[in-house]
Amino acid sequence: MVCVFSCKSLIQLIHHFVFCPRYRRKVLVGRVEERFKQLVEEICQENDWIILAMEVMPDHCHLFLNCLPSDSPSDMMAKVKGATSRRLRQEFQHLSRLPSLWTRSFFVSTAGNVSSETIKRYVESQKKRG
Repeated sequence: MVCVFSCKSLIQLIHHFVFCPRYRRKVLVGRVEERFKQLVEEICQENDWIILAMEVMPDHCHLFLNCLPSDSPSDMMAKVKGATSRRLRQEFQHLSRLPSLWTRSFFVSTAGNVSSETIKRYVESQKKRG
């Protein structure tokens, strides 16, 4: 019997991203938060990234993604932040005055010594700490 596996099912990385709006503005609330989550889900689906957890606070976002080793974290963030900034500023008048929605920086770590389940619980608990 010969087993054939796709590369996608064998080698995957898990990244924990944290990023903030410029000046840590509390803009990720209400309809903006809902639309942001929809856009992130669309971007991840288009790029074959699996969202393991996502928590959005008014002034920052935690995103826990499963992706291929060929996907660089900086390219992933460029896609997420670029597309969401553009679309949210087009759709929400109060954001249209901002030159960009996000800071240029972000935090990323891979799930290594800490289990994926531990990081997922941490990300989900952030909403409760508010």
